[in-house]
Amino acid sequence: MTDTILPNGIDSGGDSSYFKKGCNPLAQTGRSKLQNQRASLNQQIIKQMRMRAGAENLMKATNNNKVKEMVVLELSYINSNLQLLMGQLEALNSSVDVYQSTQETANIPLIALGLKETKEVDFSTPFKDFIQEHYNEDGRSFEEEIADLMDLRQACRTPARTEAGVELLAKYYSHLPLIENRFFSPNHQTGIFFTWYDSFTGMPVCQQNISLEKASILFNMAALYSQIGTRSDRQKTEGLEEAISAFQKAAGVLNLLKETFTHIPSYDMSPAMISMLIRLMLAQAQQCLLEKTVLHGIPNRFCSLIKVAQEAAKVSEDFDKIHQSMIQTPVKDKVPLFWSTVSLVKTNHYRSMAHYFVALALLDHELGPSDDEDQQEKTLSQVYDQLPEDCTPIDILKNKDERERFGKAHIRHAISGHEEALRIYGLCEHLNKMEFLKDILKASHHLSLEKYSDYENEEEFTDYMVAPDITPKAEHRAEMEVPTATKGPLSIFSAKQKWTPPRTVRIYPVDRDEGFTLKGNSPVQVVSLDPLCPAAADGLREGDFIVSVGKKDCKWVGVGEMLHLLKDVDEDGIEIQVVSLMESSPSMPTKSATFSGNLPKTYSMICLAYDEEEKNPKSRKVTKKSSFLSWGLKNRNKSASTLSLPTVDQCGTLPWNKPIATFPSSSAYNINNGLH
Repeated sequence: MTDTILPNGIDSGGDSSYFKKGCNPLAQTGRSKLQNQRASLNQQIIKQMRMRAGAENLMKATNNNKVKEMVVLELSYINSNLQLLMGQLEALNSSVDVYQSTQETANIPLIALGLKETKEVDFSTPFKDFIQEHYNEDGRSFEEEIADLMDLRQACRTPARTEAGVELLAKYYSHLPLIENRFFSPNHQTGIFFTWYDSFTGMPVCQQNISLEKASILFNMAALYSQIGTRSDRQKTEGLEEAISAFQKAAGVLNLLKETFTHIPSYDMSPAMISMLIRLMLAQAQQCLLEKTVLHGIPNRFCSLIKVAQEAAKVSEDFDKIHQSMIQTPVKDKVPLFWSTVSLVKTNHYRSMAHYFVALALLDHELGPSDDEDQQEKTLSQVYDQLPEDCTPIDILKNKDERERFGKAHIRHAISGHEEALRIYGLCEHLNKMEFLKDILKASHHLSLEKYSDYENEEEFTDYMVAPDITPKAEHRAEMEVPTATKGPLSIFSAKQKWTPPRTVRIYPVDRDEGFTLKGNSPVQVVSLDPLCPAAADGLREGDFIVSVGKKDCKWVGVGEMLHLLKDVDEDGIEIQVVSLMESSPSMPTKSATFSGNLPKTYSMICLAYDEEEKNPKSRKVTKKSSFLSWGLKNRNKSASTLSLPTVDQCGTLPWNKPIATFPSSSAYNINNGLH
């Protein structure tokens, strides 16, 4: 199910004329089949909507009761057809298996966004007429450039599910502000209509305003990043790192979309929906961070087990918030039931795993003379926000009966949580098709039952206390990451930023060699400035952007070319011009027009007021540290040094008695006596 790519561009003599192509729309890959079906449904939906609009207009125009009866009957058929088409589209949005990794083993599934569909747009005649009328030039002399632009847009309809596909969308997105400045005057209508279909409902939105085009391309960039994340091989560290980065970038692009475009009349890009999608992307990144932590197993030690328990509780908390967002108006009517069900399953599953780990730590590890009592007390005190009266962490650690009482409470909580996850799984038709997920949930449930069975022969314990909640805690938090593809001169040098007037600074060889370093593609920024160098004394500041070297404009120059320009600086030095970003109060986001081409708008104004996402203007990459944690199942007879679980084997070739490190993505478990 790999993406089939057309010849990767035509090189006619320079990089400027080199255009990458998208996926072949006729290639019958898994994702292309899905997109083709979605495009077909979109066309059927708009046909039914036009028929309904015509019938409603006829109802208003006629006074003939017989005609009205016929129209009412026809409307009932049309509405029934629309409901069926919407159901089919929801089923397509629930087909997440096509986006999952194709590695031999299976993990808990991740959700990817589908790409928004669009109609072809002909720029040729409107642009040539505008060039002739506005710029007094012959529009026919720009036919080749206009054709290149149309080819680029056409390729963006089927981008490859790789970084190259993201770059393709980013390249077109970077052209749109330039096109807007040159051809879309507020006093002149070009006659160009952009039509995009809602990715959840299939409803079309049509605007002459180019803001719809820009917002939709950003949405598709985020969707493509989500597909890259779900496609990564999560059985390897490199694949998990790729997935983490992809989901964080998806969240960053969606946040850029939310802050820039606030009035796009499409449900999938309403503030409430985008806020929910940002949460979803970050939660899936947090899930991958947990999987990376436990990929190579967890040492069977008290502190290590407690640490992973809190990590699992954090993932559960994130998916619980997502589920709460999905069941709120107006999001709940448009999100596929499959999505909210998966979120609820993950909430219960990871919460149960958190209780399972705490139970292992309490039941399998007694506080010995050689153990660090202070460290264990501090670790356990961070697990609970509130303990029963007259109970302290040190009492639990030192008193064997208390350890067992709390441990049993946690394992009972884990068992009931896994049972709830399995019950919810059974209620969703689309989820029932994922047998491997059922195997994972059953295996995790079986592990908890096995641990509890170790105490079944003991004297009946009557004090069935309720396990305290586990405090969520993550060593690394998933955060929004703005991809470099959306940065650059178009975002740096814009009307939204305030800059100091250009300052002239003279650079000498000593500055070039030891005074500062440069970073960035374009524009180039000054970093790590030595405050004692001559350039600093002349007014250069850390964070300045270089806009010219000598008489050469350098706003669009990258680091490589900038270093080449500064390479031949002689003893007399060379003058450069720099600008600094000025602090300014946050401005209102750009509002797009809401003209919808006589088609009904697709979300109400209530969407604009629904925004639970906290503003976080800063984004950083998650620090990638090698993990020392791993986990698994303690042997009945003796404690193992590390704990591990096998994974689902779709081909049936892996021996079940071979320990494979994973976080519960298994349909069986492995202990020394060879249970299956």
